[in-house]
Amino acid sequence: MTERNVLGGPLAECGTDPVTGFYRDGSCTCGPEDVGLHAVCAVMTEEFLAHQVSVGNDLVTPRPEWQFPGLRPGDRWCVVAARWWQAYVDGAAAPVVLAATSERALDVLPLEALQQHAIDVPDDPGSLT
Repeated sequence: MTERNVLGGPLAECGTDPVTGFYRDGSCTCGPEDVGLHAVCAVMTEEFLAHQVSVGNDLVTPRPEWQFPGLRPGDRWCVVAARWWQAYVDGAAAPVVLAATSERALDVLPLEALQQHAIDVPDDPGSLT
């Protein structure tokens, strides 16, 4: 079965430069091996990256042995749902692409929190006025 996003639609690609996802396939697909639940498609900000380093989750330093390039502001990355939630609670949440965030994130955090930080462009951009 194809994984769905938090809006109930098909899971969109999160990012390929750098290539993200637990499976390094560009999507936030969460299979049984992904015990950390890399489900939230987040756009990195300086604040979020600094927060993650401060709580022991260094997303900045490259780790080639894990196919991890190190992240910079503007990169899209599938982050662990509990880590995003921790940043949210601490006031440092990164923007989220809802269409590319796995519905499995909802096992850990509420949709309302994700929606508060959504940066998706709706199908009808006219609705933004």
